[in-house]
Amino acid sequence: MNRRTLLAGLFAAASVPALSACAGGITSLDNDGTTGAGGGSSRGGITIGTANFTENQVLGYLYAAVLTAAGVEVKVRPNLGTREILIPALKGGDIDLLPEYQGALLHYVAPEATATEEGEMQNALTMALPAGLQVLPYGRAEDSDAFVVTRETAAKYGLTSLADLRKRNGELVIGAAPEVKKREVGVVGLKDVYGVEFKEFKSLDSSGPLVKGALKKGDVDVANLFTTDTDIVANDWVVLTDPKNLIPGQHIVPLIADRKADSTVRRALAELGNTLTTAQLTELNRQVDKDKKDPEDVANAYAKQHGLVQ
Repeated sequence: MNRRTLLAGLFAAASVPALSACAGGITSLDNDGTTGAGGGSSRGGITIGTANFTENQVLGYLYAAVLTAAGVEVKVRPNLGTREILIPALKGGDIDLLPEYQGALLHYVAPEATATEEGEMQNALTMALPAGLQVLPYGRAEDSDAFVVTRETAAKYGLTSLADLRKRNGELVIGAAPEVKKREVGVVGLKDVYGVEFKEFKSLDSSGPLVKGALKKGDVDVANLFTTDTDIVANDWVVLTDPKNLIPGQHIVPLIADRKADSTVRRALAELGNTLTTAQLTELNRQVDKDKKDPEDVANAYAKQHGLVQ
């Protein structure tokens, strides 16, 4: 079975949205998008892929709403999986566009990169991305990784920062999506930067019901969540501080194939990036996760409310 056939199967199996949701500066509409890498055309349509968590699906449907309003034919392939699936799909032509997060994407394509400021990260991404791919201007909204403990666990072990975890090496269980075990912003970086070693890693989901349920029940001591997850505040969980800046900034940034990056696409996504704030994105996540609304409906309602579509 070749990769395209495999991805087709993954797409077919990914029609049910997941239950859960990462990138500063503000994009500019002064540039109409006719300059820069690419020279592609959105004629013939664009296929948007999304990762397997709520926020990324909402962003995918927001992209679809503004592009459709701009006259682009759009198809959304939601809930396809992790970056390890999405980026090969983008390179191979199975999808054309996906919502990304500056820091996490930079760590993926250039693990040795040290940039943390959003402008520097954007430049580093431009240099590091594989041929045929580009990032468009990043938006106002951002969502970062967070390592979270319950208020009780924080008090029991004296935990306020990631550095404090080292005092309990070999004692604590961490829960996260499977890929976090091998990522720099994850188990690898926690050991390299902070000297932290866990008793056990439990493979769960991305800031979703499995990992949050495990944290509530005490099945894990530390959970990897996203900062736009409203359950953090609702449950009075403690976000461990990051004094050594392991976790980079994570403004939302469109990652697109050059073949589709024309001025129509650039302008539509830049307008969305200028409009959507972190607080608004957090509220959209809440509507899906708590109110059980459909991600596409939530995205379309937001786009209409804020004048992005007619």
